[in-house]
Amino acid sequence: MALKVKKILISQPAPSTEKSPYFDIAEKYHLHMDFRPFIRVEGLDAKEFRQQRINIQDYTAIVFTAKVAIDHFFSLCEELRITMPETMKYFCISEAVALYLQKYIVYRKRKIFFSITGKMDGLSTALTKHNKEKFIVPVSDVHTEDLTAVLDEKKVDYTKSVMYRTVSNDITEAEILSYDMLIFFSPSGIVSLFKNAPNFEQGDHVIGCFGASTAKAVRDAGLRLDCEAPLPGVPSMTAALEAFIKENHKAK
Repeated sequence: MALKVKKILISQPAPSTEKSPYFDIAEKYHLHMDFRPFIRVEGLDAKEFRQQRINIQDYTAIVFTAKVAIDHFFSLCEELRITMPETMKYFCISEAVALYLQKYIVYRKRKIFFSITGKMDGLSTALTKHNKEKFIVPVSDVHTEDLTAVLDEKKVDYTKSVMYRTVSNDITEAEILSYDMLIFFSPSGIVSLFKNAPNFEQGDHVIGCFGASTAKAVRDAGLRLDCEAPLPGVPSMTAALEAFIKENHKAK
């Protein structure tokens, strides 16, 4: 069955440059594309954070898994009037995240460690070397246990602290149903879909997604996944989208 696609909703912010492959695809195949995040991230305020009974100054090391974690951690510190001591050690999931720290602190490589694999297991050696530190791990209200599996394995003393949360953006059911194709980038996007459209039935609506965890969320919700990335031959969402559109046009 060929699924007709002319109007696509991409659940992330619009590209910051006009040279995005999304715009090329839209022009090439005469498609209408809208960019609208289904979710947004909000930081906890000081009052909410205090309910966790965590004192940031009790810790000697921090694990950062994303730039957004850095932003919300330092935002909380500012609100709580906490200044990071020069002795604080930072363990980051990638070099890009580590370099982002320069926005808030003087960058000293001897106190900043990062994974070269972009995954937590890449921090194993550094964690082993500094396993006497007391770690705090800023997380979202929705996170996977994979995040702390390496910390458990290394038997380090750590505390997870929720410092930000994922919130659904409001988008009406009528708006959602007006699109032929919906593309998601996180499991939270699927949660937001059903929050905004509780009676959503897929029918001929095409569902696309990026990432294994998002694909699982799509299937767990009982939806049909029509366009998925990354897969062999389609490493990006735009590659998967164009492959799907080509096949769709061919089939008509």
